[in-house]
Amino acid sequence: MLFQEKLIQDVTNTCQVDGSIAAAMMYGSFTKGEGDTHSDVEFYIFVKNHCMDAFDAHEWVMNLFTTDLIFDNEYGTLVAIFSNLVRGEFHFLPQSEMNVIESFKQTGSFPKADQMFIYDDTDQLYERLEDLSGDGPNWKTNEHVNDAFNNFVNLWIFGVNVLKRGEHARSLDILSRIQNEVLKLLRIKENTVERWINATKNLEHDLSEHSYENYRRTTALLDRESLVNAYGHALLLVESLHADLVRNYDLHLHEHTLMKMHTHLND
Repeated sequence: MLFQEKLIQDVTNTCQVDGSIAAAMMYGSFTKGEGDTHSDVEFYIFVKNHCMDAFDAHEWVMNLFTTDLIFDNEYGTLVAIFSNLVRGEFHFLPQSEMNVIESFKQTGSFPKADQMFIYDDTDQLYERLEDLSGDGPNWKTNEHVNDAFNNFVNLWIFGVNVLKRGEHARSLDILSRIQNEVLKLLRIKENTVERWINATKNLEHDLSEHSYENYRRTTALLDRESLVNAYGHALLLVESLHADLVRNYDLHLHEHTLMKMHTHLND
C-alpha cells in the first residue's frame, strides 16, 4: 500500500472518531485513479461550527503522521510536508461553509461521489458531491479561446518589452505565463481540455509528440538569445494555432497584429 493510501485511510479513521468533524472529502489524483508514489494528498475537512474556535488544525494533522514542516500557505491552506517528503494539503473550514463545494464545479471535471467521499455526520456531503461529479465546464467556446489568444498577445508584448530593456529574469517569468496560454490553445486543438486549469499536468501524455516539441521550443534559459528564440517560437506557434482555430471559432485577433509582433521582436 502506498503511504498516501494509508494516509487517506488514517484521515478517514480519525474523522470517524473525532466528534468535532462534521464532514470530510478529498480531491486530486487519488480520486481519479491517477495517484502514485509522487502524488500529493488533498482534503477538505469541515469542522462543526461550535468546535471551530477551539479546533487546532496543525495538531490534528501532526497526529496523523510525523511532519518535517507544517504551515498555512498564502491561500490559507494548511500544507504538511511529512517526514517521507510526501505533501499534503488540508483545507479546514466550518461546517457552515460546506456550500463552497458548489464552486468547485467551475474549475474542471470531478469523479464519482464515492471516490471523493471520506466522512459525513451531516447527511449533506454525498448529495453535494453527486452534484459536483461529472463533466466540467465547456472550455471549447469562443470566449475561452479568445481569452487565451488575447492573454497571449498582452503577455507576449509585455515580456518582449522588458526583455528589450534588459530585464531578462522578469522576461523569463512572464514567459511562463505566456506558455500557459499557449498550452490552453494546444489543448483546444488536440481536444485535451480536461486539464485546462492545470495546463501542464500530464502534458507528456496528453499532447501529441509534434505539439509537445513545439511547446518545448517556447521554453528558455536565462539569457537574451534563448529568450528571443523562445518568444519567437511562441509567436510562430500561436500563428499556426490561429490559422487552425479560426476555422471553428470566431476569433477577435487579426493576423496583421501577429505580423506586427514579429517586427516588434526583431527591431
